[in-house]
Amino acid sequence: MNPSNIRTGMTPDLGVLLRHWRDLRGTSQLDLSLDTGISQRQISFIESGRSVPNRETLMAIARGLDVPLRERNTLLLAAGYAPMFSESAWDSVEMKSVTDALTRILRQHEPFPAVVMDRYWNVLMANESAPRFFGCFIDMSARQGPRNMLHLMFDPQGMRPFIANWPDVARSLFERVYRESIGRVVDEKTKVLLAELLAYPDVENEWKNPVALGFTPVIPLGFVREGRVLNYFSMVTTVGTPQTVAAQELRVECMFPADEATETLHAEMMAVGAGHPAA
Repeated sequence: MNPSNIRTGMTPDLGVLLRHWRDLRGTSQLDLSLDTGISQRQISFIESGRSVPNRETLMAIARGLDVPLRERNTLLLAAGYAPMFSESAWDSVEMKSVTDALTRILRQHEPFPAVVMDRYWNVLMANESAPRFFGCFIDMSARQGPRNMLHLMFDPQGMRPFIANWPDVARSLFERVYRESIGRVVDEKTKVLLAELLAYPDVENEWKNPVALGFTPVIPLGFVREGRVLNYFSMVTTVGTPQTVAAQELRVECMFPADEATETLHAEMMAVGAGHPAA
């Protein structure tokens, strides 16, 4: 018998966790039953602790509720089963095919900045252009690691003084935190990160509840250097069919020039090299 199929004793937390995810998704027991093919009666019994689901049933419910892989492991542990999804580090041997692909993406995106981040916006990998680009505005060596992209943007000692459309960008970044959260869930660490961003000077609390800012296809991120504005936008890439926690939580952010003038200015700036001009 596969050891991972052996139950070690169900804890009373499973029903609470399942109700939490169902409430989070705004899904009734009947809706979940229709989505998964599991009877409403069985779902009710599982949530109340009167029935013990097997692993297949539990994972069917988790898929129906779009529970992230890390949290699926939590459900399995709560039910007394071993985790199914590896939580090895992003740079572990089993992730080599993924990290090799990430390296290729970063390299091919030169001469524009591209970074790989975890679910909390910490930079794990970067192409050569990323530190060179930010180094044209600030002294990146003075910032302690791991470097966090959100702190870099919000910090008055970071890139914030050089952002042309700061209020709009700040609102859009808050919106992205919610939209790009794994499984559309703002977990406790993300809540701490949001609180840290709100604690910076002159950051308005209402910015975390953004509204539509216009009819342009993207909100450009404008950086002011030597009196000229360079406008960029980002594309975010994720692993299509992740089967490990790390693979699901990685994402690549690539910056592109938003107009021809920026593309020309970018080439000039990168050719000159890093400096620290005033905005």
